[in-house]
Amino acid sequence: MEIVFLEPSFISFVALAIMIGTLVVAYLKKITLTYAIIIGNFFVFLISLLFRIQIINELGFRPIYLSLEYFPNTYTLFTSMFVHSDFLHILGNMFVFFFMGVAFEQRIGPKKFIVIYLITGVCGALTHSMLNIGSTIPLVGASGAIFGILGAFAYAYPRDEVVMPVPIGIMFIMRIKVIYAAILFAILETVIVWFSVSDGTAHFAHLGGLASGVIFAAILLGKRSERTAHTAMPGPLDYMQIKKTDSINFSQLKQLVKTPEMNKILQRIEKEDVLQVRNMWLEHFLEKVTCPVCNRPLNHLDRKIWCEKNHFQIDY
Repeated sequence: MEIVFLEPSFISFVALAIMIGTLVVAYLKKITLTYAIIIGNFFVFLISLLFRIQIINELGFRPIYLSLEYFPNTYTLFTSMFVHSDFLHILGNMFVFFFMGVAFEQRIGPKKFIVIYLITGVCGALTHSMLNIGSTIPLVGASGAIFGILGAFAYAYPRDEVVMPVPIGIMFIMRIKVIYAAILFAILETVIVWFSVSDGTAHFAHLGGLASGVIFAAILLGKRSERTAHTAMPGPLDYMQIKKTDSINFSQLKQLVKTPEMNKILQRIEKEDVLQVRNMWLEHFLEKVTCPVCNRPLNHLDRKIWCEKNHFQIDY
C-alpha cells in the first residue's frame, strides 16, 4: 500500500519544541529530568488530543524510514518517544517511569540517565524495525526507553526496590526488587513474542530496549560495587558505612563558597546521609565553583579541583 509522507506541519514543530525545550530547561535549571520527560510527554499528548492524526503521522517512527528514500525522517526515532496513542497508553507508561526513573536518576545522575534513556529508546525502535522491514505503521510511545531504564537499573542496582504494576494473573501495584521486575517483564514479553500475540503493541521494541539498557549500563556505569548496591532506603549500618568510607574534606570546599546559594548547597551536602543523593548535590556544587584568582570555571576529577591556568588546585 502506497503512503504519502507529509512534511512536518506547524503543530508538529510546536510539539518538537516542547520535547527539546523541556529537556533543555530541566538541564539548565537542575530539575529532575524524569519530571521533565513526563511533563513533555503530557504536553505533547494534550496537543495530540486536538491534532491526533498529524502528530502520530508526522512524529511517529516508521520502519520504512530506514530506507534511503525516507532516511531524513529518522529524526522521528526521537520524537516518537514523546507521542502516545491514547490516555491509557501514556498513563501506564508515565506511571511506571515516574517511580523507576526518579530512583535511577538519583543513583547515576542526570547526564548518564538521559543518555541511557534516549539511546535505549532508539534501540527499541530499531529492534522492532529490523523485524518489520518496510512497515509503514507508525511506532509511538516511550515504552522502549522505559524498558531500557529498567534493564540498566537492574544491571547496576539489582537489589533496589521500586513501585510498579506487576502482572501476576491480574495487575498488582507493589514494591519489587528491580532485578525481579526485569526478569518478570523479560519473560512476559518473550512469551508474548513467542506465541505471536497480536495486541497492537511493539513487544520487540520492549525487548530491544531492555537488552540495550543492560548493555549500555555495563558500558557507562561499569560494575557496581557491593557498597552501592543497596536498596533505595539504607539502614543505620549503611549510613555509618557511607560516612566512614566516603568522607569529604569540607574545609577545602568552603574556600570555594562565594554566594549564599553555594553555602546552602555545601551545607546540604554535609548533612546528606544517602550517598547517591549527596553526590548529586556535590556535582551541582562543583559545576558552580570558579577559580579564586581568575574566576574561570574549575575542573574536577577524582577528588581533585583545579584551574586550567594553574592558578589554583586542591584535594578534597
